[in-house]
Amino acid sequence: MLNDAKVFMSPSTTTSLLGGVIMESPLASAAVVMAPLSSGAHQAFHVRERPFLEMINVKGDAASDVFLAAIKSATGAALPLIPNTVSESDDYVIYWLAPNEWLIQSTQPRVPVVDAALRQLLTGQFVAVVDVSSGNTTLVMSGQKVRAVLKKGCPLDFHPKVFTPGQCAQSHYFKTGVVLRSLANGDVEVIIRRSFADYFGRILADAAEEYLGESIR
Repeated sequence: MLNDAKVFMSPSTTTSLLGGVIMESPLASAAVVMAPLSSGAHQAFHVRERPFLEMINVKGDAASDVFLAAIKSATGAALPLIPNTVSESDDYVIYWLAPNEWLIQSTQPRVPVVDAALRQLLTGQFVAVVDVSSGNTTLVMSGQKVRAVLKKGCPLDFHPKVFTPGQCAQSHYFKTGVVLRSLANGDVEVIIRRSFADYFGRILADAAEEYLGESIR
């Protein structure tokens, strides 16, 4: 049995035991630099990592009933067909990335299981299913200065009337490619690739430094 307990990590906590395997966060090398970002949950900008989530990249035909049914069966969520939106179930979030491409993300840390399930359900179909779990990590940014920090390195419009809950977007933060999701409580979730994690952590800490002394009012 897999341990599906929620794991929220500060950037200074870098390893965890999952499914009998010791996992290391992609942000491990930037842990010291990022530690001030998670030192106080009530500061104006705060970051927590949600590492070791299952992430599966899927490409297929959105017009195929077999494809749609397989996604629903494996995840409990309907495939989002509107550009830059997400759909959710208790266990998974699905991000629309392109007309024929989606990212499936678990809501809990877990050893990947969806890729095998989808491969079985989609046998004989023209699809691609790739486990990208170990190549990414997820951060949740909160506080009054979230959008101010993001705007320093990202060209998207983060106004709450524009980037609303249920929406996602692919962009960049300085030189790092990112996938962003607006959450219902005003937080912003950011998915980053392992290969850019050290750079991202350091540039984020630099961008947020001026706000770390402020508290949420």
